[in-house]
Amino acid sequence: MKAVLFEQFCEPPSLQTVPDPTPSTKGVVVKVEATGLCRSDWHGWMGHDPDIVLPHVPGHELAGTITAIGSEVKNWRIGDRVTVPFVAGCGHCGECHAGHHQVCEHQFQPGFTAWGSFAEYVALDFADANLVRLPDNLDFATAASLGCRFATSFRAVVDQARVQPGEWVVVHGSGGVGLSAIMIAAAMGANVIAIDMTDDKLAFAKSIGAVATINGKETGDVVGAVREITKGGAHVSVDALGHPTTCFNSIANLRRRGRHVQIGLMLADEATPQIPMAQVIGHELEIYGSHGMQAYRYDAMMNMLKTGKLAPQKLIGRHISLDEAPTALMEMNKFGGIGITVISRF
Repeated sequence: MKAVLFEQFCEPPSLQTVPDPTPSTKGVVVKVEATGLCRSDWHGWMGHDPDIVLPHVPGHELAGTITAIGSEVKNWRIGDRVTVPFVAGCGHCGECHAGHHQVCEHQFQPGFTAWGSFAEYVALDFADANLVRLPDNLDFATAASLGCRFATSFRAVVDQARVQPGEWVVVHGSGGVGLSAIMIAAAMGANVIAIDMTDDKLAFAKSIGAVATINGKETGDVVGAVREITKGGAHVSVDALGHPTTCFNSIANLRRRGRHVQIGLMLADEATPQIPMAQVIGHELEIYGSHGMQAYRYDAMMNMLKTGKLAPQKLIGRHISLDEAPTALMEMNKFGGIGITVISRF
């Protein structure tokens, strides 16, 4: 099969011919029909993820059709249209038994713990516990866009932050994760403020539900601007970028007993950012992480897609081919374009 492969961190990946995958006893092989490009893939290519073993094929946001099945798989058949959370729980550890597959002790992550979906085919382990069946009317590109950024944002907004109608929600960063969080929070009835460095992304954020925007490049005091708009601070704030400045601002702009959710990865030299701990203690702030979403929670998200309350297809900025993926991957840290890039031509 054709796949995007890198043999050293930070060195250009290339499109190569590699052996087709085979399923584990509990896994399946999926013909990839679409796969998203995510900044997490860029972090992996940079060498920020200790689970990656070289040579490596990245890619973790995917949708496709099952072509092979392991001997212990019970719930799936060849030809089924599926997607999968980027964190696949083993289904047997204590966290999985408690329903927390997204923090499984023995998790499988395509594109990180194993070869991923920047390829014609991908092997996925723990199929019965993690695969999600796709509705016939949901196209593969939209389904692929759900796998990391949208699903992670759904859990961040709905389950972790417990957003309520009428609350002020601030989203720092209007990339794929941030735009997903904006759309979901707006659908939950919140008043959303989008923050970014570029006016075109902020304009798009308004078109999908933000009621106010702040250009961080032009505003000297982002925290003060949030407090002015919200008359006291946000009930919920999300760092969708993953940077020491946005993390600090996201916590600092909260009102008393506000909730901060960290979605953007903080890795390498930025892994231990400063936070306003005196404010966290004195105002009883809540700080959460959001790392993917369990497969069984997809039903709630899919129901909101079905009724039109959520429209993730609007967040797809461009479609590219597999041979364009190496360049696109290396340029992920430039934050160019609006929305999510999806590989849909193989």
